[in-house]
Amino acid sequence: MILFKTLRLARLVTVGLLTMAAAAAAQTTKPDADTTKKFEAAQKAETTPAKGQWVPSTPFPMPMEEPVGAVVDGKLYIIQGLTDGGFQPMGVVYVFDPATQTWTKKAPMPEPHVHHGMTAALNGKIYVFGGFMRPGKDIAWQPVDNAWEYSPDTDTWKAIAPLPTKRGGGTATVFNGKIYVIGGATILPGAADPAIRFDGKPHDMCVGANEEYDPATNTWRSRAPMPTARNHFLSGVVNGKIYAIGGRLGSTFVTRSSNTDVNEEYDVTQDLWTTKAQMPTARSGVAGGVYKGRIFIGGGEFQNDKIMAAFRAFEAYDPASNTWDQSLPRMRIPRHGFAGAVIGDQLHVVAGDIQTAGIPGVTAYTDTHDVFDFTK
Repeated sequence: MILFKTLRLARLVTVGLLTMAAAAAAQTTKPDADTTKKFEAAQKAETTPAKGQWVPSTPFPMPMEEPVGAVVDGKLYIIQGLTDGGFQPMGVVYVFDPATQTWTKKAPMPEPHVHHGMTAALNGKIYVFGGFMRPGKDIAWQPVDNAWEYSPDTDTWKAIAPLPTKRGGGTATVFNGKIYVIGGATILPGAADPAIRFDGKPHDMCVGANEEYDPATNTWRSRAPMPTARNHFLSGVVNGKIYAIGGRLGSTFVTRSSNTDVNEEYDVTQDLWTTKAQMPTARSGVAGGVYKGRIFIGGGEFQNDKIMAAFRAFEAYDPASNTWDQSLPRMRIPRHGFAGAVIGDQLHVVAGDIQTAGIPGVTAYTDTHDVFDFTK
C-alpha cells in the first residue's frame, strides 16, 4: 500500500513538472541580441561557400507589402504599397539616403492610388505604369492604364500618355532611353466587371504584352509579346537584352495560380524572344536587381494544397554563361511582395510579407530593410 501511494505521488509530481514545462514552452519572447546574432551566424554557416553578406539596415517607416523600388542619384525611392490584407493601396513615397541611413517621406502618388504598378527610373525621373486600384470600398483589384512621371528634384507628379493595355503585376525595364513594360495580368476579354474579385470565379488572365514607352515623345508602340504570359516575375537588362524570370501563370493571385521557372530573353534590337536556362527555384512575388552582368533574385511565395510558404531563396543568373548560382547566402528572412534595388555594391530589399498570402485572418507585413553587400 505504501509503495502504491509512493508511485502515485511520483506520477503526480512528474505530470505537474511536464505541465509547467509545456506552459513555459508555450510562452513566446523576443530573443536577446546575442541569441539573434548566434542564430544568424548559424544560418549563414549553412550555405557554403559564402559570397557576399546580408546585413540589417534602417527599417522602413511602416510595415507593408507590395512596394516598388527605384534608384535616382544614388538614393532609393520606395513607392506604392498595400495594407489591410492586400486590399488598400497606400500610394506612399519614401526616399532612403545611404549616406545618412535615413528615410524621408515625399509627396504621395496621385489618386487613384495603385499597387503592382510597373515602375522604372530613367534620366532622373521615376515612371509608374498601370497597376491595380481598389474600386471604391469593394474588395477587388481593378487594372488601370494610368501612367505617371515623378520628378524627385521637385517632388512632383504629372500624368503621361496612358498605358495601351490595362494591367498590373508586370515589369518595366529601361534600355537605350526607352522603357519596356512587359507582362502582367488583366481582366478576361469581354468581361462586364472591370475588376478582379475574390469570389472563386474566373475574372483574370495573364498577358505577355510588351509595350515600349518613349519619354522623349511621350508615345507608345507595341513590340513582340513575351512568349510565356505571366505576372509577379522579375526582369533585368544585361548587354542589350531583357530577361524575364520566374513568375506566376494562370491568375493574378497565388491562391489560384502556378509558379513557373521559365527564363526568357528579349533581344530589343531584333525584337526577338529566346528561352534560356530556367530558374532553379520556381517562384513568384520576387525582387532583386542587376550587378556586374548578373541578375540576382530573392524571395517569393508558393502554394499548393499541402504547403503555403514564403521563400528566403537567393539565386543569381549569369547571361554570359547561361548558368545559375545557387550557392549565395540566403536572405535573412523569407519574404514576398517586397521592393528590391541595387545601389553601388549593395542590393537593398525592403518591406513585404513574411508569409504567403491568403491565410484567413492573418497578415504578416514587415518593415525590415536588409542589404546584401556584394563585396563582403
